[in-house]
Amino acid sequence: MQQTRNYEFTIIVPVYNEEDNLANVEEKLACFLPHAEAKACVLLVNDGSKDSSLEKIKEICERQPDFFYISSSENHGLSTAMKAGIDAAESTYIGYIDSDLQTDPEDFNELLPFRTDYELVTGIRANRKDSFFKNFQSKFANGFRRMMTGDTATDTGCPLKVMRTEVAKKLPFFDGMHRFLPALMLLEGGKMKELPVRHYPRTAGVSKYHLWNRLAGPFKDCFAYRWMKKRYIRYTIDEQSVEK
Repeated sequence: MQQTRNYEFTIIVPVYNEEDNLANVEEKLACFLPHAEAKACVLLVNDGSKDSSLEKIKEICERQPDFFYISSSENHGLSTAMKAGIDAAESTYIGYIDSDLQTDPEDFNELLPFRTDYELVTGIRANRKDSFFKNFQSKFANGFRRMMTGDTATDTGCPLKVMRTEVAKKLPFFDGMHRFLPALMLLEGGKMKELPVRHYPRTAGVSKYHLWNRLAGPFKDCFAYRWMKKRYIRYTIDEQSVEK
């Protein structure tokens, strides 16, 4: 039996060249699991790391009974890693946190109480510990995205989220979709709630984002989303004689 089925909540952690951060990931998440608001496990998603991340991931999963992993030999990007984790998870709810741990796993307990009422519960990074230029890029990209998509999300880049698994599996994924989770949830008729969470500076490893993929990527993706939104298939079945 797939192990995540034994849990209510699976925390998906995409990993790409984070060998220096994985000891911290293990420590923080292992400390969180025993007092999580839902019975929880961790699913580490190795996205084609070129360093020793995969070896460290395997060692962690041997030590920690509530840690599991999936791995790809090629790097596909954050959206694909998230999609792979969502497809692999069989718990009722899934969470997402970045392996740089600039957000705190403990703050999942701020989001989880709302999981039954909202398909997406997401954090807003309070008192962000990034540089002025990085914050400016993020605010500009968020503002442009809201204008193009019509969603009301304050901080789509916050790497701390809780979603209902069955709805997350229905979302139309494409490269860059991690920036559009609130908008995609709206397409599925889902409800979203935002809550402030803590934010910390990166202490190890190197950020995978720069000016080009922080601004130019979202700019192009917004037009892709608008194209998809007009063609998105929605329907309901009002009557049927087919037994489930």
